[in-house]
Amino acid sequence: MTDLRPNLDFPLSRTIILVCAVATVLAAFGLADRALAEPVRVGHVQAELISELTAITPGQPFTVGLRLQMDEHWHVYWRNPGDAGLAPKLTWNLPAGFTAGEIQWPYPEQFKVPPLTSYGFHREVLLPLTITPPTDLPSGTQVVLSATADWLVCREACIPGKADLMLTLPVVATTPSIDAEWADVFNEARRKQPLAGSDWTLSGDVDGGQIRIDLQPPSWYADSLDSILFLPYDAQVIDYDAPQILTRTDNGYRLTIRRSDYSVKTPERITGILMSETGWRGPESEKALVVDVQSGGAATAAAQAAATSSGSIGLLEALLLAFLGGMILNLMPCVLPVLSLKILGFVNQAKEGRRVAIEHGLVFTLGVLVSFWILAGALLGLRAGGEQLGWGFQLQSPTFVVVLASFMFLFGLNLLGVFEVGASLTGVGQQKRRSGLGGSFLNGVTATVVATPCTAPFMGSALGFSLSQPAAASLLIFTFLGLGMAAPYVVLSASPALLRFVPKPGRWMETLKQVMGFLLLATVIWLAWVLGVQAGSNAVAALLGALLVLGIGGWVLGRWGGLAVSPSRRRAINLVAMVLILGGITLGLAGVKTLGSTPSAATVSDGAIAWEPFTNDRLDSARREGRPVFIDFTAAWCLSCQVNERVAFSSSDVQRRFSDLGIQALKADWTSRSEEITQALAGYGRNSVPLYVLYGAGNKPTILPEILTPGIVLKALNEIDG
Repeated sequence: MTDLRPNLDFPLSRTIILVCAVATVLAAFGLADRALAEPVRVGHVQAELISELTAITPGQPFTVGLRLQMDEHWHVYWRNPGDAGLAPKLTWNLPAGFTAGEIQWPYPEQFKVPPLTSYGFHREVLLPLTITPPTDLPSGTQVVLSATADWLVCREACIPGKADLMLTLPVVATTPSIDAEWADVFNEARRKQPLAGSDWTLSGDVDGGQIRIDLQPPSWYADSLDSILFLPYDAQVIDYDAPQILTRTDNGYRLTIRRSDYSVKTPERITGILMSETGWRGPESEKALVVDVQSGGAATAAAQAAATSSGSIGLLEALLLAFLGGMILNLMPCVLPVLSLKILGFVNQAKEGRRVAIEHGLVFTLGVLVSFWILAGALLGLRAGGEQLGWGFQLQSPTFVVVLASFMFLFGLNLLGVFEVGASLTGVGQQKRRSGLGGSFLNGVTATVVATPCTAPFMGSALGFSLSQPAAASLLIFTFLGLGMAAPYVVLSASPALLRFVPKPGRWMETLKQVMGFLLLATVIWLAWVLGVQAGSNAVAALLGALLVLGIGGWVLGRWGGLAVSPSRRRAINLVAMVLILGGITLGLAGVKTLGSTPSAATVSDGAIAWEPFTNDRLDSARREGRPVFIDFTAAWCLSCQVNERVAFSSSDVQRRFSDLGIQALKADWTSRSEEITQALAGYGRNSVPLYVLYGAGNKPTILPEILTPGIVLKALNEIDG
């Protein structure tokens, strides 16, 4: 009979028994003091509950965490996901007497998929929290902690995930040890926790469409902050995609953030985190700082000047300023070249009766308003898409300058009599009323287009305020700007008493029309100069060639396209003229594309004033040295800017005062698009030029008026000297 008992003399059998015995001892003294958990794989995410400690001590809080590991290129979201997404959530099913705290969120990454901006984590994240056990928990037992985790994981598509998770921990009477397996994971999560207590002094303010956070560094902080990003804890507080503007102040820094268009309630407290790669306690320190301040903090430095000039006004004040600015815009040099269209319209309407005059006034107003709405819609839409733009932004494009120069050139030829297209264009002549109304509408459009290079008094504050507001409020401000611009025309058109003072029609009208035609040609010269600044002399040569072809087209239309020829011949002539006109414009655009260049910035001199190109570094350097600084925000296409240059800065008294005070003169040339200059303008609550900013040594900046005289500049300079 075979003996089936194990042969203990066989070396392998003894080895197996020894291993089993050792394993039993380790289980009794080691595994009994270890947390047990199983990860759960759901789609592109692996989830598990882990504990920092190997066991539970009765009544002693301990840290656990939800660990999420995502596949490559997939991410989950932060507590405030931003424009889209859902934050992970834990729903606990704890034994009696246990309580779970809130998730201690590490700072997130920023994900941009234009036009959406969101915040979250990729690859791996640990979301720690504190569990507090009861004090009467018996030692020697095991506790099962269970929870349901929900999340949304996204790449190009988003997939919701859910898992039931468990964590088993033994209860011991002694102090448990740290689980070596997870020590580095919990340390990394703590490293990414926002700094809650620091020596930084924070204050905040919510004003209209902006949130402002002022930061004063501690005396021992030696680094400089280059950029800061504010992430609110609550949704629909800020516009996540809008740029956040950081400016230096006398006491530290100010961050200006645009509020969300969907924000219906003004927050009483500003809560969230501030992120900076510099570190809030120096290099390699915490990248995030907790913000929890009552709304209503005091303003400082550059942004205080912005608040004084624009941010402190309300919507009603902005509407009033926009209306007044629109009225004054009629007197600016940008609009004067096309003022003839209005004057000739007045003369023509004086003999047609009040009803016709009112109709023309209302249609002209409609042309102005439609143009402002289109301009505002384009500006707001592009800014929402992340573009850094402001008032007059279209003239930063050489392409637009070529098209506008071509349009003004044809208009000038028409007024000079090279060709006639009737009252539908000029509003002069014996045409049907419908055609005349079309001319009034076109006059309104033309006046608006040529008005954009100028910023009239009161306009700067209103426009700066408008782009910090929700879209509806911004459009309303632009509407009042258009109404102000059209108001004088409407009043003159609707008042028979005023129209009686208009001279009777006569030969002088033809002379006036031709004089105004020459003014339009002068405007073309100015636009050619603007194009030269933007794209170089080769682009100007291409434009001149294009204007030659346009002139031939206009001459063909006037020479052979009159009413005396047969309809079929007139159609053929019109076709030839149209081909020449379109060909000329195409030639100009092609020249900009193929021959255009970008002139390099260089130090420029205006008489005795040595201007240097504006940069934030130059400004910061001069401020640190205690030097007074004068910043001229200008553009070649801004006629108001050019007039101020000739009137104010060419004054020998002003130049001598600049030299005596040792002023650092910075010229922020906005002729072509510059994100740095756009953001600097926004820091002062503006989005248009001209803007003149004067810093005294150690003082807050002074914002000068849009229209300068030598006396205004000298007065400001004397005040900082005193």
